[in-house]
Amino acid sequence: MFRKLILSILFSTLVYCSPLKLNDKISNFSLTDQFDRIHTITNDVSTIVITFEKETLNSVNDFLSKKEKDFLERNNAIFIANISCLPNIFTRMFTLPKLRDYKYSILLIYDEKSAKFFEVENKITVYSIENGIVKDIKYLSSISELEEILK
Repeated sequence: MFRKLILSILFSTLVYCSPLKLNDKISNFSLTDQFDRIHTITNDVSTIVITFEKETLNSVNDFLSKKEKDFLERNNAIFIANISCLPNIFTRMFTLPKLRDYKYSILLIYDEKSAKFFEVENKITVYSIENGIVKDIKYLSSISELEEILK
């Protein structure tokens, strides 16, 4: 009995920690945004934009700031910032107040152990989803590439 419990915990941890790959089905998951609202990501999303560094976060925010408030929703897209590398005190004192200035939701990853997405240094990661299945993963170097995807 105890052995089965340990194995199921290990299996669920491995499943949770493995990054989404091509042809993987995304399961529903929830993240909070910069306003502490919980968002559940479902099969309805078609594009997931993820940043892992301050520079890429700032670039995407500059791009989205010039768009209408509902730009992401109209494109069935979500924007996720992985801020797990920041110290908790820094996040609360500086990062969150700055992110709250933006009029759109930025979903946040606080825990470095939730490696659900692939990261490439100095790149914006973009997952293209169709009917809940990962159809493409791109690593973008520029905002013009992002603009091309989110037409």
